[in-house]
Amino acid sequence: MKIAKLAFGLICLAILASNIVTMSRWSEARGVYDDICYLRQAHLFQRLGIAGLNTNVVLDDDDYAKGRWKEIAYAEWSDSTRWPCHNPMPSGNIVIQYPPGTGFLLALFPEGHQVVPLYVAASLIVCGLALSGIAMARTQSSIIGAGLFGALAVYLMINPAKASYSVAPTMAICAVAGFLTALWLSRDRRSVLLIALIGLLLGASVNFRLPNALLAAGYCLFLAGAFLSARTLATFMQGLGFGAGVLVGMSPTLIAQAINAGSPLATTYGSADVVAPAFDLAILGQYLRDMQFVLIVLAIGSTAWLLRAGEATVRQVALVVAGNLLVNLVFFLSHPIFTPYYIVPIAMLSLWSVWFAWLMREPGWQVAALRPQPGRLEALPQ
Repeated sequence: MKIAKLAFGLICLAILASNIVTMSRWSEARGVYDDICYLRQAHLFQRLGIAGLNTNVVLDDDDYAKGRWKEIAYAEWSDSTRWPCHNPMPSGNIVIQYPPGTGFLLALFPEGHQVVPLYVAASLIVCGLALSGIAMARTQSSIIGAGLFGALAVYLMINPAKASYSVAPTMAICAVAGFLTALWLSRDRRSVLLIALIGLLLGASVNFRLPNALLAAGYCLFLAGAFLSARTLATFMQGLGFGAGVLVGMSPTLIAQAINAGSPLATTYGSADVVAPAFDLAILGQYLRDMQFVLIVLAIGSTAWLLRAGEATVRQVALVVAGNLLVNLVFFLSHPIFTPYYIVPIAMLSLWSVWFAWLMREPGWQVAALRPQPGRLEALPQ
């Protein structure tokens, strides 16, 4: 088994090395409109500090954005009212539609060399968790499953994660949150701090993509159900901790919306992104022909298997994942726009959660720090 673990670990590292070589050749001027908007947000942070949350086009007085649009031969580069991924607000300001998280992370790196370090850092986090899962495996079947999933997770950091700068950090957060979800429900259901940390991570993911707010849906349903069923202080504190974590995590986006749209609850997105849901066979067909369909099948299949696994703890993980999948799939399959990455975050959060829950149910895997201690809240009902 040690040889198998070593072999799969080397495979994951080889894929990571190949990804890094490929990423090192990427250009930050590939002609994608969204890229320029994320880089403009990063430029504002580097130039103005926290004031860079304000993305009004009048702040382009150094002609950074105009230069970027001109660089890719955008015909209306000189007219800021026509810039892509910018929308007019009731105040008259024209602002970037995206939340500030991706731009903030890009701003941590030197201008002109921002995208590659962001992707490499996110890939290292994903690969690290993949290697941890392989190391945790105790049986031949779990080693094979962990190795195959780990290799897939690392590969996905190139495709489809390259489609949008917001996907790479989202994938890293989904990996960490999936591990913590399995840990919370499989090993440490008494910890309010742990569920609050999961909420903080999922809230922080909203700063990369607003639809990431839906990643918390399954947790909300599960915690609400637990409280309504037991009505204990423990279940109430679990829900309160999670909600507080989500709110704190997404606070940068709420502040940015207050600055740019006039209210924390007002959106900076255009009308095409906020239309009422309506199922369209054309959209469904696009998903069926895309790699996302494979990921969703894997997520649904593994969740169903976990529900039948027998242990109450792992079934609770499966219930959280099932609720999350249901809410997210209903939303995205009824959304009028298709992209090759919309469903990837929920698929990966689900798969990471199920995968780690599967590994943690095996005999011999323990975390000494998670043994019951006096003074902790009672566990959620089984």
